[in-house]
Amino acid sequence: MTTTSKPISKKLLASFFIIISIFLNHFTQARMNYIRSDIGLTRMKPLKNAPPMLAFSSVALGGFRGLIANFLWARATRLQENGRFFEALSLADWITKLQPTYPSVWTFQSWNMAYNISKQFEDHEDRWRWVQSAITLLRDQALKYNPESTEIYRELAWIFQDKIGANLDSSHLYYKQIWASQMKTIFGTNPDFDAILLSKDPEILAMTNAMKTSLGLEIKVIKRIQDSLGPFDWRLPETHAIYWAWVGLENAHEGQRNFLRRIIWQSMAMAFERGRIVEHEEEAKSETLEFAPNLDLAPYTHAMFKKIRKEEENPNYYSTIDRAHNEFLQNATYYFYLHHQIETSKLWFEELSKRFPNALPTELTLEEFALNRFEKNLIKADMNQAGLIIEGMIRKFLFYLAINEEDRALGYSNLSQLAWKRHQQRVEKAKAADRLALPEYDELLTDLLNRILKGEEGFTDSMIAVLKTRISFTDPENNEE
Repeated sequence: MTTTSKPISKKLLASFFIIISIFLNHFTQARMNYIRSDIGLTRMKPLKNAPPMLAFSSVALGGFRGLIANFLWARATRLQENGRFFEALSLADWITKLQPTYPSVWTFQSWNMAYNISKQFEDHEDRWRWVQSAITLLRDQALKYNPESTEIYRELAWIFQDKIGANLDSSHLYYKQIWASQMKTIFGTNPDFDAILLSKDPEILAMTNAMKTSLGLEIKVIKRIQDSLGPFDWRLPETHAIYWAWVGLENAHEGQRNFLRRIIWQSMAMAFERGRIVEHEEEAKSETLEFAPNLDLAPYTHAMFKKIRKEEENPNYYSTIDRAHNEFLQNATYYFYLHHQIETSKLWFEELSKRFPNALPTELTLEEFALNRFEKNLIKADMNQAGLIIEGMIRKFLFYLAINEEDRALGYSNLSQLAWKRHQQRVEKAKAADRLALPEYDELLTDLLNRILKGEEGFTDSMIAVLKTRISFTDPENNEE
């Protein structure tokens, strides 16, 4: 009896402890699930409306999804390091099907498309196809499963700001042109967002639905951005960089929020410098975009810098913001001076001197500042900056011509032509004419003159009348007109 009772007692005791453990687990499981989710250990939430392949992998593979994804991730990283971008892309696609709530795989895949695979092609259209695919991947797929991921909003905004907006890619002008053309089809040239928001017109409603479906853009968000940050041209990539950084700040709860804020003020500063597309009447010229400053953005950009500086909690980041703010104030002073808004330029010069007293030599006058900046900018200017400098000089030439100060007009005419020649020689010497060269000087002159004669540049009727009588001075071939 004794030898048979001990095993039975042990079994009963073990069973008792198992039952107690299961019972206690009932009270702790919910709390454990919450903690796992809160610290990011639960990587796979139930997916709604998932594609068949994703739904299958989520259910059939179960807990093995993570192991398989880790193996594929390590393999994709090695392929990327060895320059085997297309193979890495295929593996990344599989990883997103296994672990769609893992943001880094989406950003890895989009970066590969936009920056690595696109460069494997010479044709502009082929390159653009991969850049556009990177945007679509993040906007239409990644955000669907990761709507609160700062990382994905950051990457999407960065593609607009850097890949399309900057000039490091030899196809950058094609990217800007094709994007502006697509946006013009939807937005037009100067949309009234207040009217669009209130409209009940079926065509307008269809347009807003198309914007949401095909571009992920919401009119309500656009209106908030316009009201808060200023009047942007929605055909430009910088504006869309601002849009996605703004949406990221509204929706994302953790991660690199400073990066999103930085994209906003960097893009605003860039939009101030070149945020207006110069329109051409001739259809042939519409294939080449030309940019001009959006001077209306100056007070909004200045206010954004002050706001960011006030809200920044990390003192180590102050110097970064201050350097950018200082540069913006110098640009504002200079560009208003170039465009003959001298009184406004003086106000920005005073703000620069007050806010950053050590940024300029003491006793420096506005005229001396403008001349020094002109010489420095001309040496280091890229295509957009050089275009702004030269257009400002041409505008002064036409301004003084219109008020019959012929000597000063000739001085600015000579200066603008010298600036154009120096820039063209510099980019040709650097073998970068294909992406940095400006249009012919006569084209720049004619375009600005046409805008002035149409009343678009602030010249008075009497000044325009004088210019019309002096056309032979600027273009002898049009003397008969």
